[in-house]
Amino acid sequence: MPRRLFVFDFPDRFATGTVGQPGQRTFFLQARDGRRVISVSLEKTQVAVLAERLGRLLVELDRVGVVPDPPAPIEPDEQPLDEPINEAFRATTLTLGWDGEAERILIEARAPSEADEDEELEIDDDDEDGPDLLRVHLSASAARTFVERAFRVIRAGRPPCPLCGQPLEATGHICPRRNGGYVH
Repeated sequence: MPRRLFVFDFPDRFATGTVGQPGQRTFFLQARDGRRVISVSLEKTQVAVLAERLGRLLVELDRVGVVPDPPAPIEPDEQPLDEPINEAFRATTLTLGWDGEAERILIEARAPSEADEDEELEIDDDDEDGPDLLRVHLSASAARTFVERAFRVIRAGRPPCPLCGQPLEATGHICPRRNGGYVH
């Protein structure tokens, strides 16, 4: 099947969200530009790492004076993901970068490919046999909104066990820090 390349230059919205109940949630990145909407599924840890690294990038850009942090609080994105949520692909690789000339942030989500096994990271956009790719260019303010929402979405899941940090089910869990004892 030929490669699908989804490119969004400064989309109307770039957000993360979930479908399902805590413990059974599926995480998505979603980009929307007008009526065009693309949803890509990924793991909770990928969302957490992307938000954390993107937050660090924004702090560094503020520190060096490239993109100052605004004095006003971030307007939270509390809207649900756009419906219908049709998974374009499952992302296994995320890339984060800064384009200094255009002063924009670049985020890429890539589907698995045979190249992943060969550790070949550079794939030409014109390669029709490459993996599906979502490429989003964001302003710093859109990236800040994404980070704020991502951390809120992650915290909305199951609370962590105070002893081991693993997610607590409503009924508790068997905690390795208590030598297999049950924690409520």
